[in-house]
Amino acid sequence: MNGTLRKINAGSADLLQKVLGTFDENLNVIMRELAVFLRVDGSDLVITGADSDVAVAAAVVENLFLLAENGEELDRGRVSYCIELAREGKAGDITKLSSGTVAITSRGKPVKCKTVGQKHYVDAIKKNSVTFGIGPAGTGKTYLAVCLAVQAFKQKQVDKIILTRPAVEAGEKLGFLPGDLQTKVDPYLRPLYDALQELLGLETYARLMERGTIEIAPLAYMRGRTLSNAFIILDEAQNSTREQMKMFLTRLGDGSKMVVTGDVTQIDLPDGKKSGLEHAARVLKDVDGIKIIRLSDKDVVRNPLVMSIVRAYDADGERSNFENKTER
Repeated sequence: MNGTLRKINAGSADLLQKVLGTFDENLNVIMRELAVFLRVDGSDLVITGADSDVAVAAAVVENLFLLAENGEELDRGRVSYCIELAREGKAGDITKLSSGTVAITSRGKPVKCKTVGQKHYVDAIKKNSVTFGIGPAGTGKTYLAVCLAVQAFKQKQVDKIILTRPAVEAGEKLGFLPGDLQTKVDPYLRPLYDALQELLGLETYARLMERGTIEIAPLAYMRGRTLSNAFIILDEAQNSTREQMKMFLTRLGDGSKMVVTGDVTQIDLPDGKKSGLEHAARVLKDVDGIKIIRLSDKDVVRNPLVMSIVRAYDADGERSNFENKTER
């Protein structure tokens, strides 16, 4: 193979194995995505290929060693994300992924930011009274917000956690489901329940729910209230109307923090209704104390296939918009 040869020393066999991955999975991802050849020579990782490809691969490998040294888990999704950053000339951002733990689950597992976008999102929530997290499914918008809410409660920064969502159906009708309104909306609030139970443990979660310290309710239940000393999360906010969004944001009381999350590509409002999330992000972008964070397909941390699905739908949407414009 013509081109450049580059050797990078791992420092230890243990560190080298962490970067290689199970059955050399991470190594294969780098070779496949960057068209380079990698081989192990003692404690060195040898990279050969075209000059530009080797430079990117070397930046990726060097930063993966730093992540592994800091105890970070390296899987296929994490490696692919690091490759994308290096291709954009942002290899230095990779080490930001090892900067601290967001929360600890009830089983003692640390929760950390897996992308630079997630890191910006978490930092924004900590620094601002109101934060908007806008992005596709799988970017951790809701889960990270719940993590920070639980941390704020444990550190006695707030007295209460309030989680809410618009009671809007994704192609189904609430009226046909059995039970009262609370029973009907429970399935829509399930992601919030799951996150809280994982972070607090089932027993603590049940006790706090019984006391009313944790409140989970439809968005309509927020009207007329002032929410003080609370951490409030509005999830699936793309399905709120402009009027509902204004109502919600003006509930903010002293000592409270709000996080609004949503995906503007998954709006389930009836035809003719405009999303309150899109409108709020536009009119509030320059207000002090409010931060708008936009996550992208690069921040998807579920199965790597989810990132490909999101990109395929985005590309189809752009193509449809172009075709509609050219037909006019």
